[in-house]
Amino acid sequence: MTTKLDKFNKDQIKKDAPDIRPGDVIRVHVKLPEKTKRGAEKIQVFEGLVIARKHGKGINSTFTVRKISDGVGVERIFPIHCPSINKLEIVKRSKVRRSKLYYMRDRSGKKARMKTKELLGVEWTTKDEEPKEEKLEEKKEEKKPEEKKEEPKIEKEEKITKE
Repeated sequence: MTTKLDKFNKDQIKKDAPDIRPGDVIRVHVKLPEKTKRGAEKIQVFEGLVIARKHGKGINSTFTVRKISDGVGVERIFPIHCPSINKLEIVKRSKVRRSKLYYMRDRSGKKARMKTKELLGVEWTTKDEEPKEEKLEEKKEEKKPEEKKEEPKIEKEEKITKE
């Protein structure tokens, strides 16, 4: 037997939410209401290290992002299935051995560095926008013809030296 609350929660869950883990450096694009204009929204970007993920994978799941702004540590907790999150970009992924990185609060400078894995082009957007993964594939295809153009230039230089 499903209640109205269960139906509402089921509708709100984002099925294509990205896999966010502690140790990821992410950019969260959040929609905020514009104070000067009625009904207008602006998008604010919050980029930082994910130090915790809590409450499983349901509607109540959250992740904590920490960044340093003007020498002051700022943490913000985001619900994963929040409708005000416009886009999530994973900038880089680090190798960590803990599920909660609260010890990063005490570290700064070189001590705060983490070993990173190679990761490019992972991005999640709302239904309104296209994901950038397709654009990266197009760029890779465009690079292949450019390599062919460079080869004839080398041949011309060799011909000049032979003469």
